[in-house]
Amino acid sequence: MKRTLLLIATACVISATALAQKAEWPTKPVRMIVPFGAGGAADVTARLFADHLSQAFRQQFVVENRSGGGGLIGAQAIARADPDGYTLGSGGMSAHVLAASLSDNPGFDPIRDFSHIAFFGGGPSLIVVHPSAGVKSLKEMLAYIRAQGQEVPYVSAGTGTVGHMVFAYVVTKEKLNAVHIPYRSGSAAVVDLLAGRVKLGSLNWTTARQHVQSGALIAMGVSAAKRMPQLPDLPTLRELGYPDVVTTTWTMLTAPAGVPKAIVDAVNREVQRISVKPELKRHFENEGEEPRLMSASELTDFVKAEVTRWAPLVRTMVKKK
Repeated sequence: MKRTLLLIATACVISATALAQKAEWPTKPVRMIVPFGAGGAADVTARLFADHLSQAFRQQFVVENRSGGGGLIGAQAIARADPDGYTLGSGGMSAHVLAASLSDNPGFDPIRDFSHIAFFGGGPSLIVVHPSAGVKSLKEMLAYIRAQGQEVPYVSAGTGTVGHMVFAYVVTKEKLNAVHIPYRSGSAAVVDLLAGRVKLGSLNWTTARQHVQSGALIAMGVSAAKRMPQLPDLPTLRELGYPDVVTTTWTMLTAPAGVPKAIVDAVNREVQRISVKPELKRHFENEGEEPRLMSASELTDFVKAEVTRWAPLVRTMVKKK
């Protein structure tokens, strides 16, 4: 009997301690590392959620951009941070699946070294061309590249990003003489595209949207599973003969491995609650993103499945280039 009472008392103490720890977090600002430059799709989404999380937890969630390496530098910083809940980060398809698969030594394991917390959303990528190239379709773009008689550059937001993968797939399949020019962010890449210094690129819809809608860039195809409501006349890459190129630049909230489960669950619940707010719904619609409500464990399983699906294809498609 005494032993039973002792066990009950111990359990109560542990439970009370856990609740106290949960209630005490956060007692100071929380850093949110974004592994891409300011102004890109990952940055815009992370800042939007950071604002709402700041309100929910009554502490500032401060975005810190650490770009480079297609997201590897920022992801490494997240993985190596103290797992105390005060360093979170934006991860996703670009850093945790593509860039990690392309690197011989990414500096982290995309599953083992993280506490994946909550899914944000994901928008498609577009292959775009500057009007001065004089092409109006993907077929014409392929003819344009072949007619140059020299290596033709194309830009993306960075090595291992979805934009890089999408264009590299077409280059590989069509045996084109083209070279990838990586930038530190989509917003940086689009500067040279708009100036016409580089004619071709592949960018996230968030980055390309206003320039495509204004006619400053011409879209050739989109990586979405179906045509976008914003561009109903733009064919998907699947329609154009590339059935494997159906993907989005999905992003998530992640953290170093070992963050207390109470913190992970609390933040996951808030992200799910925030995701269904009218303001966020409008954001997802405008950005062509597909939000999903997932638990932390469901998200981890999703990341595992994405790595399993894409890593072999990406290594074959890009790394041999």
